[in-house]
Amino acid sequence: MSEQKIIPFMAYRKYAGLFSIVLILISLASLVTRGLNFGIDFSGGTAIKISMQDPVIASDVQALLADDYEGVKVQNIAGNSQILVTVKQDENEVATNIIKLISSEIGEVLEASPENRSASFGEEMKWTGLTAMLIALALVMLYVGLRFQFKFSVGAVTALIHDVIITLGFFSVFQINFDQTVLAAVLAVIGYSLNDTIVVSDRIRENFRNINNDDVIHIIDVSLSQTLGRTIITSVTTLMVLSALLVFGGDSLFGFALALFVGVFVGTYSSIYVAANILLLMAIDRKDLLVVVKPEDGEDEEIPDWLKDD
Repeated sequence: MSEQKIIPFMAYRKYAGLFSIVLILISLASLVTRGLNFGIDFSGGTAIKISMQDPVIASDVQALLADDYEGVKVQNIAGNSQILVTVKQDENEVATNIIKLISSEIGEVLEASPENRSASFGEEMKWTGLTAMLIALALVMLYVGLRFQFKFSVGAVTALIHDVIITLGFFSVFQINFDQTVLAAVLAVIGYSLNDTIVVSDRIRENFRNINNDDVIHIIDVSLSQTLGRTIITSVTTLMVLSALLVFGGDSLFGFALALFVGVFVGTYSSIYVAANILLLMAIDRKDLLVVVKPEDGEDEEIPDWLKDD
């Protein structure tokens, strides 16, 4: 059986750290100056589900409405004869005017179901989404702290915050529509990235106890090398599925699939470099992971050989 090849991941940790800092600064700058391009789920507006007599091309309807209405988005649903039109105006006459325009320029409308969503409801949704993310991160920190050790929990949560900020920044920089499905994808990214980070953390903890070597960087490199195959297989298969959704999923799934694609890609990177970098910055040590066992009365506490010189 061939010996496991050790890849010197941590030799490039400073470059990786600089790369992460640059991405985070770009993301935060864009989020502060440009914000997110919120869909009507968050900004308020009008959604109209329209059934047409004949098949219709969504891009034709969007081109028709784009000059007169803000934030127009048109997508085919349940076949080519049904479309969902969303605009950022929520006045009562907006739906009526859009239906009339489509009837006169595109084709006969058989049925239309308009729905107005107020801006106040959108603001409530923003705070609900933010609260959900903060609760998820707090629970993650608690779980990892109990499952491993406090320094591991800081590394895991830092990696998750890193992934969320960069994913949101991507949507802000390119002004891609951000709706409820994208928010759900961002929360799913937290779960995916956490799973990968826990696998790596578990191997680091195991190797700290089993490898008789005080070189922390060597132990982390060994651990990352041992889990690399699993990480690549999981990430590549997930990205293949998401690529199919991006290409064939249609407009309704595009934002969801794109957020997951970016999040999985960044999450794979962060589980290797961000979490491990934080462990090194916090001076993780073998002693942090010792299980203290009190000796019975009259017995001396047995000290492992690799600690006797400390």
